[in-house]
Amino acid sequence: MADIVNQIKKLKEENDVLILAHYYVDEEVQKIADCVGDSYYLSEKAVEATEQAILFCGVSFMGESAKILNPEKLVLMPDPSADCPMAHMATAEKIKAVRQQYDDLAVVCYINSTAEIKRYSDVCVTSSNAMKIVKSLPNKHILFVPDENLGRYIASKIPEKHFIFNDGYCYVHKEIKKEDVLRSKEQWPQAEVLAHPECTMEVLEEADYIGSTSGIIARAGESDAKEFIICTETGVFYELTKNNPDKIFHPAKEQQICSGMKQITLEKVLQTLESMDQPLVMDETARLEAQKPLTKMLELAQK
Repeated sequence: MADIVNQIKKLKEENDVLILAHYYVDEEVQKIADCVGDSYYLSEKAVEATEQAILFCGVSFMGESAKILNPEKLVLMPDPSADCPMAHMATAEKIKAVRQQYDDLAVVCYINSTAEIKRYSDVCVTSSNAMKIVKSLPNKHILFVPDENLGRYIASKIPEKHFIFNDGYCYVHKEIKKEDVLRSKEQWPQAEVLAHPECTMEVLEEADYIGSTSGIIARAGESDAKEFIICTETGVFYELTKNNPDKIFHPAKEQQICSGMKQITLEKVLQTLESMDQPLVMDETARLEAQKPLTKMLELAQK
């Protein structure tokens, strides 16, 4: 393991590569990354990158977003087949149909989506900035794609807007049930429940805190509680325990695991740095169309 890590560090410097990793990938991969974070933070870091190449340790839509925002850079994925099912759970046909029904419509696209869906959207959001961005939009009608659960949570906080929902979901969060949380609360009655807004509303109703992955990490550090029930992918446990060695973290249920994220391994990272081939390629017209909602997200999130 140490030999692989040393080789990765050496090749990273030689090839001028910035390694970005999402909180949900394996902890050994998080350890070798230059930046670890949630989707919004990693989008910002991709834009700020001065390196010639970006190696994105995450699923396909993350690499696409990095390439959309950095067309001149080499963007590499340790495993191009690592994917997010939810990213494909919206269609251009549905977006076009809803646009015909409402004149005053904003298509709000969760960043966990394909570049193709981003092309037909007005603005992208992440779980950490969706509330702020949707509130800032002048439009009354909001089509939120692809995740219904995040859309319904945001809608519950902005009753003045009219939301149209899509039937997409994250299977990791959807499979966390209210019964799992209640059972965990019974087992650890002193624990705070921290939940990601991709969970269903019935799970969110049982939570003490609802927020993005980075929000959950921040809350665990700020809270006086010593024990937590975590309702999101367990890859985040590495950062949680690293930052809070005196606190205890429990998953709400077994197998809160994203198989796509777990396809990213140190061995694949090393192989990619050794070959530096098969970079992500995008049609320029499609890239420019998908860039607009991502750029708008970065602008609105900073206001």
